[in-house]
Amino acid sequence: MRTTLESPDQPEVLQLIAELDAYQDTLYPPESRYALDLASLKQPNVLFAVARLPSGRAVGCGAVVLGPEYGEVKRMYVHPESRGQGVAGQLLALLEAHALEGGCRLLMLETGPKQPAALAFYESRGFRRRPPFGDYPDDPFSVFMQKSIAA
Repeated sequence: MRTTLESPDQPEVLQLIAELDAYQDTLYPPESRYALDLASLKQPNVLFAVARLPSGRAVGCGAVVLGPEYGEVKRMYVHPESRGQGVAGQLLALLEAHALEGGCRLLMLETGPKQPAALAFYESRGFRRRPPFGDYPDDPFSVFMQKSIAA
């Protein structure tokens, strides 16, 4: 498995993002979905990682939006065929390392209560629940988490 920072503007990556959107559409109402669009993911303050099989096929992605006070994890997704193989862990580790290099010391995220595997994954990686942050409303379809990545 190879995990690198790449542009999100690639057909295979766009397919992964579309799969993530389709999945979340089955779980949450539109007003409770806080996804970033492609233009937002291409901003200079966004780290975007892609995991690829040895064949080169993209099987996972994720991003961190670097802000002045914290970085926000967004768009984490692993294709169902590649789950349980450490792909999400590799993506998050790469994003954390690059965020730390960029001066980020705190990561936050918003996910949903209907995604127990995601919640368990983030908790296993040191994220802890917290109140809403930034511009997020206190939404019953949101779970907010944070993790210190200070060296």
